[in-house]
Amino acid sequence: MVGPLRNTIDINNFDGKSLLENGDGPAQELVNSLQVFETAAASMDSELHPLLVQHLPHLYMCLQYPSTAVRHMAARCVGIMSKIATMETMNIFLEKVLPWLGAIDDNIKQEGAIEALACVMEQLDVGIVPYIVLLVVPVLGRMSDQTDSVRFMATQCFATLIRLMPLEAGIPDPPNMSEELIQLKAKERHFLEQLLDGKKLENYKIPVPINAELRKYQQDGVNWLAFLNKYKLHGILCDDMGLGKTLQSICILAGDHCHRAQEYARSKLAECMPLPSLVVCPPTLTGHWVDEVGKFCSREYLNPLHYTGPPTERIRLQHQVKRHNLIVASYDVVRNDIDFFRNIKFNYCILDEGHVIKNGKTKLSKAVKQLTANYRIILSGTPIQNNVLELWSLFDFLMPGFLGTERQFAARYGKPILASRDARSSSREQEAGVLAMDALHRQVLPFLLRRMKEDVLQDLPPKIIQDYYCTLSLLQVQLYEDFAKSRAKCDVDETVSSAALSEETEKPKLKATGHVFQALQYLRKLCNHPALVLTPQHPEFKSTTEKLAVQNSSLHDIQHAPKLSALKQLLLDCGLGNGSTSESGTESVVAQHRILIFCQLKSMLDIVEHDLLKPHLPSVTYLRLDGSIPPGQRHAIVSRFNNDPSIDVLLLTTHVGGLGLNLTGADTVVFVEHDWNPMRDLQAMDRAHRIGQKRVVNVYRLITRGTLEEKIMGLQKFKMNIANTVISQENSSLQSMGTDQLLDLFTLDKEGKAEKADTSTSGKASMKSILENLSDLWDQEQYDSEYSLENFMHSLK
Repeated sequence: MVGPLRNTIDINNFDGKSLLENGDGPAQELVNSLQVFETAAASMDSELHPLLVQHLPHLYMCLQYPSTAVRHMAARCVGIMSKIATMETMNIFLEKVLPWLGAIDDNIKQEGAIEALACVMEQLDVGIVPYIVLLVVPVLGRMSDQTDSVRFMATQCFATLIRLMPLEAGIPDPPNMSEELIQLKAKERHFLEQLLDGKKLENYKIPVPINAELRKYQQDGVNWLAFLNKYKLHGILCDDMGLGKTLQSICILAGDHCHRAQEYARSKLAECMPLPSLVVCPPTLTGHWVDEVGKFCSREYLNPLHYTGPPTERIRLQHQVKRHNLIVASYDVVRNDIDFFRNIKFNYCILDEGHVIKNGKTKLSKAVKQLTANYRIILSGTPIQNNVLELWSLFDFLMPGFLGTERQFAARYGKPILASRDARSSSREQEAGVLAMDALHRQVLPFLLRRMKEDVLQDLPPKIIQDYYCTLSLLQVQLYEDFAKSRAKCDVDETVSSAALSEETEKPKLKATGHVFQALQYLRKLCNHPALVLTPQHPEFKSTTEKLAVQNSSLHDIQHAPKLSALKQLLLDCGLGNGSTSESGTESVVAQHRILIFCQLKSMLDIVEHDLLKPHLPSVTYLRLDGSIPPGQRHAIVSRFNNDPSIDVLLLTTHVGGLGLNLTGADTVVFVEHDWNPMRDLQAMDRAHRIGQKRVVNVYRLITRGTLEEKIMGLQKFKMNIANTVISQENSSLQSMGTDQLLDLFTLDKEGKAEKADTSTSGKASMKSILENLSDLWDQEQYDSEYSLENFMHSLK
């Protein structure tokens, strides 16, 4: 039975090369011998077991035999031995074989060791529990191995071990365990406690300056990301919206880039070589990411490349990649340029709103899974745990094989969970569903971090305000530039300049003053949507509509209004508009965010309703509250929204929605356009944040970059990242603006940066005289009837 085993394998002088040269004959003999060993050993009398134990060293040597068939049979024999002589087999296994997992230069040893471990686990079943702590960490290290076979088996072993982990706590060490192994066990247990309980994580000191004070839960999040980094793990950060997932990611990105650079300078090891990182996000967020990186971290540490634009522009950018250590690109761009991206080894690959790859069969998911990176992180604000069947594709990106193949996953978790949700399910099916869900949660929990706003209330201000910058569409830029060349612009220049020159106190003519205001109104409407200004009276109306028709487009196409695209993305991020059930048929259990959408103008609300919600997000339910609704009926709409959680959105005008209503049913506020009087916007925000609101309110403001809108926001000292901004009468009106500043409002900044001109005293006086006739710029009338721009249109020629 053991003749070939003893004759072929020399335990003192094992030489794989010479065995390979001997051909298949000896290998086949060895396989036959091992098959007999496996069958006979299982049924031998226990008195003969010591004889079998003598052959353990030979079996372990067979695990590094060049032939796969020999290694496979040897692993099965080790499995049988672990069952009949557990203590002896495991002691030698832990001491001699387990370290082979770390032999990254010898695939054969790695494959032999991981296959033997899989067989031992299969045979011992719950008997493996006393050894779990010693096995988990080496196996974990191989879950990101370059060799597919090693990675796949390691991931499956880890999945089984982590499910048995809770049983380990009260079990004593096995007898005859060496002192070194007992000490190692204590050290590894400390690691596992951190893995399973985020509160026990070590504090990570960010090695680079970050221009933000991290809240406690954000530091905890960075600690968790640093823990994953330390042990070469991957995970999903799925904090609630507005809790700062971007900031936490930037901290670990900048910190790890700095750490690698220092290590490389010290050791010159290839594995510490500085590598670029990649952030993939929806197209409306690429600019936001680049801005956020610039805001929180200096270019010295993170130098982002905004990889966007048409194919020719992207080819030009490809040559610049080497000069940057962070690339920000949208999902579609990565999918289209995957041949370029797949050849780059990244340090971090972060998928923002990563639930877009929940369906593993799409081209997008397949492309993203071809990216190679040391660390893979998914950011997602949607409650992933509820749509459990979507987890498979996400983990297939993070740790391929961790949840088995898609078919295994469906059989083990999908079927029982779906069956238990069926109204006609039996109590046994329901129990099986609960057990499957529990097992799945236990398996994925170490790699998910989710904090809800309710959990971290004490760390949060009552409002979190974020500005979303949109870039003007080509059509809007064209109209903006047409305005700059028009007679209207000359009139404005003349009016403002002549007022600045005339020192007399006599007031300029009302018509001229009206002109300034109408020009501001015109540009402001243009920032929101070109359809608001391109009316039939507009000189460019006919030529523009004809041009769009040729391109199979129209004025109401969402692509011409970046604010609508940004609003659509925000609603999707809030979990709205995807339909109430996902493709896999699982229902989302958690109540989603509910949203107030504020516009200044009733006509802009019409556009949001008819160009965005109805055609693009038909599943979103909404109510509407504007000046056309009689005051007596407004309260009924408010109470219906507050009391009916199935209504997702309330559309309001700032004027109507900003007055004394109590809208605590919502936890998210979006300003599509802004009031020039900051007090009005503050009041509107506070609609959602009243007594009775138990949640933190997220406020998003959509601002078009480089335009009058961004400049007004800047001039108004309207940065309210703190909850209570004090706005004095002095700075809350256009009257405090200088001439240069006022003229600057009418120009479009190409770079998208609003430059602030100095306020000159003569300018102040002149502006005061111009604007005095508009006794109150935000007069009631502005909201009730929209200014007629018809006469103004003629001066655009």
